[in-house]
Amino acid sequence: MKYDVIVIGAGPGGYVAAIRAAQLGFNTAVVERSELGGICLNWGCIPTKALLKSAQALHYAERGADYGFTAENVTPDLAAIVARSRGVSATMNKGVEYLFKKNKVTVIKGSGKVLAGKRVEVTPLEGAVEVHEADHIILATGSRPAELPFAPIDGEKIWCYYQALVPEALPKSLAVIGSGAIGSEFAFFYRSLGVEVTIIEFMDRVLPIEDDDTCAQISRSFRKMGIKVMVSSAVQKVDTSGDICRLTVQTKKGEEIVEAEKVLSAVGVRPNTENLGLEALGIELNRGKVPVDKNYKTSVDGLYAIGDIIATPALAHVASAEAICCVEAIAGLDPAPVNYDNIPGCTYITPEVASVGMTERKAKELGIDYMVGKFPFTASGKATAAGARDGFVKLVVDVPTDKILGAHLVGDNVSEMIGGIVAARNLGITAKQLAGSMFPHPTMSEALMEAAAAVHNEAIHI
Repeated sequence: MKYDVIVIGAGPGGYVAAIRAAQLGFNTAVVERSELGGICLNWGCIPTKALLKSAQALHYAERGADYGFTAENVTPDLAAIVARSRGVSATMNKGVEYLFKKNKVTVIKGSGKVLAGKRVEVTPLEGAVEVHEADHIILATGSRPAELPFAPIDGEKIWCYYQALVPEALPKSLAVIGSGAIGSEFAFFYRSLGVEVTIIEFMDRVLPIEDDDTCAQISRSFRKMGIKVMVSSAVQKVDTSGDICRLTVQTKKGEEIVEAEKVLSAVGVRPNTENLGLEALGIELNRGKVPVDKNYKTSVDGLYAIGDIIATPALAHVASAEAICCVEAIAGLDPAPVNYDNIPGCTYITPEVASVGMTERKAKELGIDYMVGKFPFTASGKATAAGARDGFVKLVVDVPTDKILGAHLVGDNVSEMIGGIVAARNLGITAKQLAGSMFPHPTMSEALMEAAAAVHNEAIHI
């Protein structure tokens, strides 16, 4: 079969690329070996948020007295929590299927491999191998969990996010290796359900890519929950031979043994670039990543790559933005390039973390003349009324231009607020202009205005 565009992979990069291509009039097919929606919808972003919402609801129930009611015998039902999470993923999966049908995108089930001559070989789970042709082939095959060489994921004692999403029973204790978004979210979820959790982080702070003030706030929140936090600590080996896993951890104070029933390996992801036929086409990978140009073209005519398999941040919204840019370039529309300096990131624990742009640490390293405006949620009427006073909004602002270099938010639902700062940075809005904008009162979002006003020592509201 001949198509205008074939996309290999139906995750947030692939399905967006396929739908946009179809909208632009291309006869489009997508090759997917597993569930539509990829890891994000089925085993990543979406189901984890469903689990975390259950944990948040449990927190509210346990704190009933703080809100003027009594809740008795509040206990988590693990099977029901997991079932709800899987149901949410199934709903979103069906949504992608509907969009494909609506836009007349052909779905080809199987594993795709690129052949010379702009061809794609598809090996289905059952049946004969098929070969299809396309003028344009977009690789969007995503990533999978990375593994430590001394702690291979066995699915029994050493988990990745797959097993952590669908546990048959709660372990009594869990050691989490890595405190990025995945590790922190699962640490929060399991501790919320009563599991003894230890986080082991190689860097000197949790959520190490975030601003230092954010890291300190979340470290306090974790410890308040009863999570043991070990930073500047390197796991040397994991012994799974007994009933309990024994982790040998090198700390500043020396070697320490951490015992846990289960271990969650949350040390990042690896690109799915194997078995795609790239080597035969003469494409040399760079640390497993596919080299591309500004329009996501590879060195092979008609072949493109987006998402986790190229050297850009492995985030769903990044893959989707790259997908649109790539397809619109194919269509000759001259799209605006993806702004990699303005990518928001969120961690959906309680309190939430959201950020975009430069940290204060980075501004110092670069010798930038900057100012900081910060507003704590302890001074927010809405946060106080909601019983969610932990956290703050912090803006890092360039002195000569008054432009917002970075924003760092910790608090209730701040993942819903960071988009406003992304838009403000896109438009070049200054701190003065943000401070002069009218925000509804009382809201958590007022903290954005107040932090901007604080840059110039003009914050006056509560």
